[in-house]
Amino acid sequence: MGVTSAGTGPRASRRPILKSDAGGTPAFPDAAAEPVYAPQGLEEGIEALAGEPVFRAIIHRAGAPRFRRRRNGFGTLLHIILEQQVSIDAAAAMHRRLSGLCRPLAPGPFLTLDDAILRSCGFSRQKAAYGRGLAQAVESGTLDFEQLDSAPDEAALAELVALKGIGRWSAEIYLIFALGRADIWPAADLGLQLGVMECLPLDSRPDERALREIGEQWRPWRTVAACLFWQSYLHARNRAAPILPPELYASAD
Repeated sequence: MGVTSAGTGPRASRRPILKSDAGGTPAFPDAAAEPVYAPQGLEEGIEALAGEPVFRAIIHRAGAPRFRRRRNGFGTLLHIILEQQVSIDAAAAMHRRLSGLCRPLAPGPFLTLDDAILRSCGFSRQKAAYGRGLAQAVESGTLDFEQLDSAPDEAALAELVALKGIGRWSAEIYLIFALGRADIWPAADLGLQLGVMECLPLDSRPDERALREIGEQWRPWRTVAACLFWQSYLHARNRAAPILPPELYASAD
């Protein structure tokens, strides 16, 4: 699951200025700094949705969602590639091994790593190819994270899925957690499918197509709705939001 703006969704009254690693060396977050949560306008979105019984019940039972924002840049998108088809904890462990061998974790140094080093970090051949393709796109300027941050939702989504190895789910997770977009609905996410099934409730887990249709009713706050369903999914399993390597988290200036 995903636990593994300038777009179409609403924005907070004041958008926090976030430090970004762009394509270079990430600045580590200040441990004392107040965490930044996804998406932008989270509290406003919760207030807008809390009148619906399903969301009111989630908040009463599981509390408000607090999923931390990630940095907009190479490290975060590479981590999302690592998350594909593995647990987020496994992806975090792979990222930690990589960070210990690739300093700084940036496109240029990453491209110097050979297959053996990437395998030792847990990269499959396919994920190594995807990571190198991403690094090359950033190095060449084909992918510009600052421009991505200012692009409308659909344009940002299209730019990401044009990269080999970045499908719609990966792009949507990036828009939610790195760009903070408020109206994204990652309907292929298993945790979201299960959360919706359990909360509505439904007789069976909806597939991606059915869930996209269900999500339309929560525009323009679909990201906030997704976060609430993820919150319920985790609470029902006595789990907390996954913890990522600290250098991936966004921080407000």
